[in-house]
Amino acid sequence: MIDFGNFYQIIAKNQLAPWLETLPAQLATWQKHNIDNRYNQWLNIIEHLPMLKPNYLDFLHSVTANNQIPLSDGEQKRIRHLLMNLSPWRKGPFSLYGINVDAEWRSDWKWQRLIPFITNLEGRTVLDVGCNSGYHLWRMIGAGAKLAVGIDPMPLFLCQFEAIRKLLGNDQRAHFIPIGIEDMPKLAAFDTVFSMGVLYHRRSPLDHLYQLKDQLKNKGELILETLVIEGDEHQVLMPGERYAQMRNVYFIPSIQTMKIWLAKCGFHDIKVVDVSITSLEEQRKTDWMTSDSLSDFLDPHDRQKTIEGYPAPMRAVFIAKK
Repeated sequence: MIDFGNFYQIIAKNQLAPWLETLPAQLATWQKHNIDNRYNQWLNIIEHLPMLKPNYLDFLHSVTANNQIPLSDGEQKRIRHLLMNLSPWRKGPFSLYGINVDAEWRSDWKWQRLIPFITNLEGRTVLDVGCNSGYHLWRMIGAGAKLAVGIDPMPLFLCQFEAIRKLLGNDQRAHFIPIGIEDMPKLAAFDTVFSMGVLYHRRSPLDHLYQLKDQLKNKGELILETLVIEGDEHQVLMPGERYAQMRNVYFIPSIQTMKIWLAKCGFHDIKVVDVSITSLEEQRKTDWMTSDSLSDFLDPHDRQKTIEGYPAPMRAVFIAKK
């Protein structure tokens, strides 16, 4: 069982302390509902990973850990085998003592696209909503964040994060909490809130924007990355059963519509800092994620369309203030 005691001790001394009124009971319930064979197998993998103390850490340019004395071939193979058993790895990459966890997504590319435009994270408390394996939490720490908190209810992603954290020397500057944003009280305590690749999975996008706003301090900054379509302020795509083979895609707005949604929810200083077509190099199959990926989701005769006939994935990064 994963112990959240260190996180409780950290937030008891800062502006997140009111969260302790609800969080321990929520996490106890979450643990109770996730007692199954797969979760126990994943916990067993974490247990068998060595607690390593890296001599070299780089979160600024990558998520990399190394030691002055390299691991033996046997140690490398053992760690790689254990991490492979936590597949599929969707977000990465991680470079750990000569082991390259080559995830489906080049999440470092997304980070490089947004980091030049956001408010400096030095000394800030940040929240990453839908954090997956927690890759971006480490990049936030590398950019100077004092505390990076990720939330995501998926037990596999929690176990991936805890496995990486153990190999990073049990670093306590980043934490993964397995709940959804709808389960959080209105803390109004984070300097920066990230929501990347989440909005289009929400049945009510405006409710999601209000939930993000509720976690921000006054004058805090939202960084939101989402799928968008071409069009004016009247354009929103509401896909049928699937979009790029994803079942749970509800609303994909135009850039102008997204700006209106943000303004309607009370955000200001709204900027679009990047618009990018998702490439087959950024999202692809690897040894660490062997099931279908973007190349299988696009029309083989027209890569500008999904196999359902919708516009191929295009993503925009929005920055706004509370």
